[in-house]
Amino acid sequence: MNLAIKHEMKKITLLFSLFITVLAFAQVNWMTMEQAVAAQKITPKKIIIDFYADWCAPCKIMDKNTFNNPVIAKYLNEDYYPVKFNAEGKENINLFGRTFGNPGYKEGKHKNSLHDLTKYMNVNAIPSIVFLDEKSNPITILQGALTAKELEPYIPFIANDAYKKIDTREKWENYQKKFKSSIKD
Repeated sequence: MNLAIKHEMKKITLLFSLFITVLAFAQVNWMTMEQAVAAQKITPKKIIIDFYADWCAPCKIMDKNTFNNPVIAKYLNEDYYPVKFNAEGKENINLFGRTFGNPGYKEGKHKNSLHDLTKYMNVNAIPSIVFLDEKSNPITILQGALTAKELEPYIPFIANDAYKKIDTREKWENYQKKFKSSIKD
């Protein structure tokens, strides 16, 4: 009887450990822009920036369903320095030898002016995702809300530099047809 209880306790402990591991991978380890650029200098990786706004309902849906998808979170944590950036925030950021701020920011306002970094990255729609290379140079921007399944093909495509080989719409469509999703419906 004692042996059976020990065996059951081992099973419960193993299941709990697996559950915690899955939960840990289902969360993106977001960084600030400054942290990501500093990390790139030590270990070069691409940066992915999620531009959001507090009032943006599609941004909240992406947080819940897209970025919390275990497959997406794992990709982002392993292959990128993921940054979440408030496109209308008020903080000053020192990057690329200059200071970016939001001089038009008004406390308590529902929608605010765009932050200078948001404009610098050519983001004019929220939500938007910007991919930067290992030297913080822009690669591409994805505008609008994306599901995990819609975002997934872009992540390895950019992380593995496959985008450098795609120069026609036909090649991109072929890539998409061949892409095998790891996300279960």
